[in-house]
Amino acid sequence: MIVYGINPVLEALRAGRVREIRVSDRGGDRMREVIALAAQHRVPVKRVPVDVLSREVRGGVHQGVVGDVEEAATYTVEELVTAAAAAPLIVVLDGIEDPHNLGAILRTCDAAGVDGVVIQSRRSAALGGAAAKASAGAVSHVRIAEVVNIARAVDELKEAGVWTVGLAGEVATSYDAIDFTVPSAIVLGAEGTGLRRLVRERCDFLASIPMLGHVGSLNVSVAAGVTLFEAVRQRRAAAPLSGPHGTP
Repeated sequence: MIVYGINPVLEALRAGRVREIRVSDRGGDRMREVIALAAQHRVPVKRVPVDVLSREVRGGVHQGVVGDVEEAATYTVEELVTAAAAAPLIVVLDGIEDPHNLGAILRTCDAAGVDGVVIQSRRSAALGGAAAKASAGAVSHVRIAEVVNIARAVDELKEAGVWTVGLAGEVATSYDAIDFTVPSAIVLGAEGTGLRRLVRERCDFLASIPMLGHVGSLNVSVAAGVTLFEAVRQRRAAAPLSGPHGTP
């Protein structure tokens, strides 16, 4: 597996997953940062012509650097739940096919501090270079469970005490009416088609993001961000004050 672009390679280096990097130019502050971090982690650096990198990434924007990385650690749905320090917050992706959407969602998941992401191993976007680039390197840090069947994974989450909330544009319940302070999983459907019937039927709740303009829906990665940061807002509001005697 390869990752490309300065941020994805830097984050993969920080995660200890890079076996080798190839660069077309050793100049520039950011590239020197990449090379210095590679040296710190004893990762070999090779200088190659820029057209070699361009062929490797097949049209992706590599910014002069490509890294060979080890496959990320794999997790089960149960491990995502048990690894959570508090009430788990998990994202389930039901057939996201665009690697740029997948990467953008992973970047938001990292920013929101989610405990893990569940994706389907087939008929969904690959966790490759394009997704890594779109995630700005977050793919190296987010725990991911790849499953064969998303509907079954939703059942597993429910059995583990996690409430599952599917986003569906036509339902009346607004996303901000859901209590996300409890163990929660946000379930997002594929671009265009939304949640599949079996997945939808297994969710504990369905919710929508109210649309006030002329366009009927949001891009799935934007919907993920809106809902996740509502969950973050609720959890921060519910958290006890950390200062002495209950003061901030």
